[in-house]
Amino acid sequence: MKILGLESSAKSASVALMEDGKLLARSFQNTGLTHSRTLLPMAEAMLQNCELGIADVDAVAVAVGPGSFTGLRIGISAAKGLAWARELPCIGVSTLEAMAQNLAHLENTVLVCAMDARRSQVYNALFLAKGGTLQRLCPDRAVSLAAVAEDLRREHRAKIVVGDGAVLCYNALKDAGVSCALAQEALRMQDAVGVCQCAEAAARTGLFTAAQDLQPVYLRLSQAERERLAKEQQRTSLQ
Repeated sequence: MKILGLESSAKSASVALMEDGKLLARSFQNTGLTHSRTLLPMAEAMLQNCELGIADVDAVAVAVGPGSFTGLRIGISAAKGLAWARELPCIGVSTLEAMAQNLAHLENTVLVCAMDARRSQVYNALFLAKGGTLQRLCPDRAVSLAAVAEDLRREHRAKIVVGDGAVLCYNALKDAGVSCALAQEALRMQDAVGVCQCAEAAARTGLFTAAQDLQPVYLRLSQAERERLAKEQQRTSLQ
């Protein structure tokens, strides 16, 4: 099965093509250009360089969150556009689980996945790497840095922080007296290869979805929604 993976949950964007566990191609960009300008051209160029087209792909996988609201919408819209016309099955993948794949080869190591969620919070999940497999230790969550430190304070296994919010989280953990290491930069960022790896595992158990059913997983309200609710509460209190 050939799986086309898309990752646009944060500042970097990437695409990958994997077939039965073998990585065929990958393209990564972290230049600050908007994903609406880069993601689809990257996918099209990658497939063209492989002398393939979307007709040769068996499924489309995409990171559905958590992450940047705009970035997630772009990635999911791209996945829908690629899959819908040819009725290709889709697979929505946790951004945090996909980034943990970068270090799944480690043994008995806790992977602290972190994305900057602003307001002194991170999008976070914890996984135990066991020589190529991942054991989830907590659900995806939007949580304070202090709460992550408290969860890890009694964790005596080796800990490595990964993700675009890794430096922020690492510094907070060190300040809180939690021993941990920072993943090397080449393995730190979100990557579509991890999306493909998660999607292959999901495909083996038949966890496909139709393109129209792909939905982002934000974990918390957008700033616009928070401001709207605050205004509604203020109006209610004045009545």
